[in-house]
Amino acid sequence: MVSCSEENVLDTNKGNAIDFRAAMGTRAQETNTANMSSIYVTALDARNENLFSDQLFSKNGNFFTSTPAYYWPGDGSTLTFYAYSPSKTDLGGTLTITSATKKLTDFSPATDISNQKDFVTIKATGNKTNETSGVQLQFEHRLVQIEVKAKNTNEGYQYKVKGVRIGMPVSKGTFDFDANTWTLNSEKTNYEVTYETERMLNGMPASIMKTDDDNAMLIPQQLTAWAAATDKTNVAKGAYLAVKVKITTKAGAHVYPVANGGDYDWVAVPIETNWVAGNKYVYTLDFSNGAGKVDPEKVVDPDDNYQPGDDILGGAIKFTVSVTDWTEKAEDINM
Repeated sequence: MVSCSEENVLDTNKGNAIDFRAAMGTRAQETNTANMSSIYVTALDARNENLFSDQLFSKNGNFFTSTPAYYWPGDGSTLTFYAYSPSKTDLGGTLTITSATKKLTDFSPATDISNQKDFVTIKATGNKTNETSGVQLQFEHRLVQIEVKAKNTNEGYQYKVKGVRIGMPVSKGTFDFDANTWTLNSEKTNYEVTYETERMLNGMPASIMKTDDDNAMLIPQQLTAWAAATDKTNVAKGAYLAVKVKITTKAGAHVYPVANGGDYDWVAVPIETNWVAGNKYVYTLDFSNGAGKVDPEKVVDPDDNYQPGDDILGGAIKFTVSVTDWTEKAEDINM
């Protein structure tokens, strides 16, 4: 009984509770230093046992503190912290941090871009010397942020937009909290967002996401582009960007879609970018000299001739001009 009592004294420090000072390395759409109000932390002690797991720490003045409070080991031993945001429930997949494994397995972003969340993590260590200062956590983004903009400087055409799709990137992966790396699955899917109020394109690049800064948050990866020329229906599931659009001429003629009860349909362009974690990629689609290709997933309508992978517009209309020589005709009139 005496031995047990002495061990408890060694393991518990009667000073300040464990707390953190959290910040972001770079700014992002969902999570930044200003809007971060809660984090989740798992702590492993010197024996590599879980002191606590997935504990909520909330912003409290300059620090993030927990309820119940946890205290530093009185023997000065070091704790290892794995911190992340948002919660494991919001992340989905299976998040496990123990001595044996430290992974978020089978993570997959929401297919509706409006419901996607930033994912930030950091690994840090501390001991009772951090009682006053708190442990500094400099979080880093583990996903990529994607924004799509568009413009049109051709006054002969009007482009009205009602949605964005990021087509066929890898959609599921496992994140390693120690190595800060992703292992990708083979599954692919589409991520899109649509809205009711149309956006008219003009000569200035403007976001065509649903709302400002409501950008996609996806898994880092090297994209393989849709081979539009040889794989029109995208059997190989290559990556592309698509825009839900209605195209008319200045005079009011329907250009695309020709046959569609909703007057809107998807046009697409292949992309082949290496998405690196922590980076924001801004794609600007310039409709001034073309409108891309018919969406590879288009349902063919018998009332029009457009097929998946076809060019929406051909080359610019142009003419070669010549004027025939005058042919002289003599007309004699007797006055």
